[in-house]
Amino acid sequence: MTMDPLARWRLVLGEAAEGALGNSLDAQGRGMDAALEWLYGREGDLAERDVRGRQGGQGPSALTVPDWINEVHTLFPKETIERLERDAVERYKIDEVVTRADVLSRVEPNETLLRAVLRTKHLMNPEVLAVARRIVEKVVRALMEKLSKEVRQTFSGVLDRRRRSPLKVARNFDFRRTLRENLDRYSPSERKVAIERASFFSRTRKYTERWQVILLVDQSGSMTSSVIHSAVTAACLWGLPGIQTHLIAFDTAVVDLTREVTDPVELLMKVQLGGGTDIQQAVAYGARLIEAPRRSIVVLITDFYEGGSPEMLVRRVKELCAQGTKVLGLAALEPDATPNYDRDLARRLVDVGAHVGAMTPGQLAAWIAEKVRA
Repeated sequence: MTMDPLARWRLVLGEAAEGALGNSLDAQGRGMDAALEWLYGREGDLAERDVRGRQGGQGPSALTVPDWINEVHTLFPKETIERLERDAVERYKIDEVVTRADVLSRVEPNETLLRAVLRTKHLMNPEVLAVARRIVEKVVRALMEKLSKEVRQTFSGVLDRRRRSPLKVARNFDFRRTLRENLDRYSPSERKVAIERASFFSRTRKYTERWQVILLVDQSGSMTSSVIHSAVTAACLWGLPGIQTHLIAFDTAVVDLTREVTDPVELLMKVQLGGGTDIQQAVAYGARLIEAPRRSIVVLITDFYEGGSPEMLVRRVKELCAQGTKVLGLAALEPDATPNYDRDLARRLVDVGAHVGAMTPGQLAAWIAEKVRA
């Protein structure tokens, strides 16, 4: 990450340097300043030494510990993150999340806390890790309940209005036919139709052959939400008729997590976030898993900031598309689908046949289903 030298000095010196250095911080710089002030602004002995400590210019911070952890993982490079976390735990004793099970157990489980847990689980002792695991279970269960409904509806087929079904399923109810066939049982005095026999539509599956769905998930520090939602999405896809799911996590190494797909909690507890990114290596691994190219979908979930060879990545994606494999590039899996990715590299992948989008987990399932049915 490159930064203007004046902005660097402004971050080091704090608000005291505002007049001399001017307004040298952009939006990201102000976020970094607030995160640094949250931590280093509590230096207790500066006043005693008559030294004015660094001060952020944004007023009192309302960051919680989980919020702060997630902020620094978004704003700073890996080596800086490690230093900040170490200072927080060892120097300033901000250990609520990583060392105190009683505090962690009182925090309301949510995705923000889940991201913080995944980023700091390597610092936890066994007692705290057990509490953290229960938090992961609660949040994942809630995500599963929400997403599994969307996935089942998406892959359940479409109504065939020409055929009737003996299966009485509410969402297949044929209102018009039912009303038409029971009009002779209409009561003018009660203004009601007595239903003697209800009619239901049949459903026709749009896919009959097995498809492979290979999810390649970037597990670098900025992609935590994507890792969470990919694990849940893979678990929801697992076991669907006609769908064979693979889940691969990567940074500069590639880890096949397919065996853990049925237990997304265990999967997430094994993920190691952080490190560099070698996307082309992950694509090469995914390509080796393909059994039937024209019935395979490779979903590349990343910010497209390639630490390996962009040229090799473009070549590998081009080869997949040329053999009939559908390649989907997902730039964001945040709940609000806020895109943050290398648009130039994404555009190059689109030029060789890939499809790139930014969407929520539910939309991803619909996108996969659309490609299966095409």
